[in-house]
Amino acid sequence: MEKVVGVHQLKELLKNFPRNIKFCFAYGSAAFKQLNNQSNNMVDLIFVVRNVNQWHAENLKLNPKHYAQPLRFFGHKAITNVQEKWGAKIYYNTLVQMSEGYIVKYGVISEISLIEDLLDWTDIYLAGRLHKPVKILVEPNEYSQLPTALVQNLHSAVHAALLLLPQHFTEVDFYKKIAGLSYNGDFRMTFGENKEKVNNIVLPQLTYFKQLYSPILQHFENYVDIPKSEKMAVTCHQDASPTAKIHHLNQLPRIPQVKLVRAWSQGPRSKDTEDCLRAIAYDPDCGEILEECLKEIVWRSSVTQSLKGIITAGFMKSVQYSVAKVMKMLQTNSQITSLSKLESNQSKVKSIVEGVKNQAQSKETAKRME
Repeated sequence: MEKVVGVHQLKELLKNFPRNIKFCFAYGSAAFKQLNNQSNNMVDLIFVVRNVNQWHAENLKLNPKHYAQPLRFFGHKAITNVQEKWGAKIYYNTLVQMSEGYIVKYGVISEISLIEDLLDWTDIYLAGRLHKPVKILVEPNEYSQLPTALVQNLHSAVHAALLLLPQHFTEVDFYKKIAGLSYNGDFRMTFGENKEKVNNIVLPQLTYFKQLYSPILQHFENYVDIPKSEKMAVTCHQDASPTAKIHHLNQLPRIPQVKLVRAWSQGPRSKDTEDCLRAIAYDPDCGEILEECLKEIVWRSSVTQSLKGIITAGFMKSVQYSVAKVMKMLQTNSQITSLSKLESNQSKVKSIVEGVKNQAQSKETAKRME
């Protein structure tokens, strides 16, 4: 399989599924190049549908074997209940072998649930996926709320990233902070995911990140200066004053704001949202307080969604998928360790060579002195 699958091939896969898909995108290492990724990649797809119950009913007729037992036999209503009531309101079928030769993992979510996550950051699950470049296979309808919610989600990511960053940073730091919003707090990052995940995503995709956020950053010219340069290490500056922080805090999605107010309102402090956010803006630990609140959201959604995955994927597929993840992590860590050892050995060799050169030079000097 190709290391990166093109849009045309990805769109061909959609012929295998019910047609009433309102929005669809591909993400992950099969859609975009990532560093330290040498293995054949599973294709990750998200299907956004208007009526989840109806979509599963049609998909069960078309692709019954995609669903794990016993949910397959309980029917589409049971599947819909599991999807809507547990985790991040998304249902995954994983390790699906397609006739085109690809192995696919696809998630199904209702349009309403996705919009809620994009606007409010209820889970920062798919909202986090959409902070990063994706390949859109089905464009959302212009009369839907989705286009507005997708743009608002990117604005929210910039507000959050600026609050978490210092006054001076590089453009790479900026995109790494955005990409890390949905990983910071994810329990899978403790074991199962590569610790260099954010670096591996951002560094090969810098051009895509710039394309995605360029129109968004035009609305932030009064708050941050990101020089137009091909060099991504160029220093950027932001207004780190309490006034700027108040603006960013007020523009955050609803759920992070609620958690910020709760974190700040312990004890006799006022619980008025506006007063709390203003007080937090003047706190030197403003960024740390926000980071903890975001971690809490990500932790909850990552744990509950992963537990749901054991049921929706079935025990054997869950084990197979988890083992593949761990093996990938160990492989990458091994590559990093080998590289570190190589660099260490090279520096040792260089040190020895330099020592020999110095000894030879000192002997030569001694002879001349004689």
